[in-house]
Amino acid sequence: MDRRITAEHSRVVSKKFLPYEPRQAYLLPPSPLEWLPEGHLARFILDLVTELDLGRIYRHYERELRGKPPHDPRMMVALLLYGYSTGVTSSRQIEKKTYEDIAFRVLSGDTHPDHVSVSEFRRVHLDALAQLFLQVLRLCQKSGLVKLGHVSLDGTKIKANASKHKAMSYERMKESERALEQKVKALLEQARQADAREDAEYGKDMRGDELPTELSRASTRLERLRAAKRELEEEAKLAHEQAKKKDPSGGSSSGTQGGNELPSHRVPSDEDGSPTAKAQRNFTDPESRIMVDGDGAFVQAYNAQIVVDDATQIIVAQALTNQPPDTEHALPLLVLARDNCGAVPARASMDAGYFSENNVLGLLGLHIDPYISTGRSKHGQPLPMHRGPLPKAMTIKAWMAYRLGTPDGSATYRRRKAIVEPVFGQIKEARRFRRFSLRGTLKVRGEWAFVCTAHNLGKLFRSCRPVTTPS
Repeated sequence: MDRRITAEHSRVVSKKFLPYEPRQAYLLPPSPLEWLPEGHLARFILDLVTELDLGRIYRHYERELRGKPPHDPRMMVALLLYGYSTGVTSSRQIEKKTYEDIAFRVLSGDTHPDHVSVSEFRRVHLDALAQLFLQVLRLCQKSGLVKLGHVSLDGTKIKANASKHKAMSYERMKESERALEQKVKALLEQARQADAREDAEYGKDMRGDELPTELSRASTRLERLRAAKRELEEEAKLAHEQAKKKDPSGGSSSGTQGGNELPSHRVPSDEDGSPTAKAQRNFTDPESRIMVDGDGAFVQAYNAQIVVDDATQIIVAQALTNQPPDTEHALPLLVLARDNCGAVPARASMDAGYFSENNVLGLLGLHIDPYISTGRSKHGQPLPMHRGPLPKAMTIKAWMAYRLGTPDGSATYRRRKAIVEPVFGQIKEARRFRRFSLRGTLKVRGEWAFVCTAHNLGKLFRSCRPVTTPS
């Protein structure tokens, strides 16, 4: 047996292999960049952070002189940009990657910021990080990646950092409040009777003032429930007053946001300003809402919106709200795209969720040619085709349906799926961003802006064009 093993070993070692000495020390220290191939995304990000204006972040540290020296903002921004670009958004995972992943280790300069430092940096500088979206968009424009010949708008529901099972409707809150009140009263009566028995047995001087565990839990739940109920009532009252200002007649709101402002927090309310029975509030992230996602499932989520340019799928405008309808986002997002790029898109396409007469007239007023579906069609069913002159005396909806049925209108609208929908696929599937890490609308907006920044960064990197400083 030993002779056979020796003979087999002799045949193996007679073959020449490339050197393999994993424990061999280097005689001269190598450059960290030698570990990464030319054209690697991490190399690109190292160059990019030197071009970005991080003055707002640096000024924060100039005001705070206490404590030990913080990590260099360029390194922290580079780690976050690379993390969000490659689907690593967890602060704990980023810390782990600085030990195990060559690219992260190079970006961190072989330092290892702990997950608390990464999380705190993102939290403290979230507004400044969100503003990087516009800087990267300007670089994309300088590189010729934005044409504004045709843009497409769409939204997607992204899960909040909260479970839908932690949400409760206003009607159920009132029922639970009554049930908990009765339970607390019963527990207090039991405690009183127990105190009376113990007083009779041990005397009144004996200490026994601690609340029973069950009573403490019930009281805490009742306090949290009442606080959530009050907040829901206050939000509904505020929304009702705002609606009355926009509609002095006191009629119900049409659901379309007036002007060009993004829709604000809104709790559905009755005529007296109280929350409707189905108005809900989540105990983990109160500003998130239960929404229906693309698969028809009910999820605790936010509504993330983007405007994408046809040329190279650059996101030219982004926003996020906790309002499920898409209709009221059309005008504010197209105005934002115009302001971000300093030019008006020639055409804009969007699905039926954005159709309203107000949106069509508003886009025409902005000198943007609208292509908005007027209704959902069955999968695979072609739209009716129209030829010849436009009929007279048509409603805006009929006019839009007619123009989408023309050869040019149909071809333009079909491009919508190839412009905006792949971007959500890249964000959710390629980079695995399906749930926010932060809570609350303001923080989640900042995180969504950073996600869109990472998307545009990837497009800029793959364009293989030199990075130039925005004017």
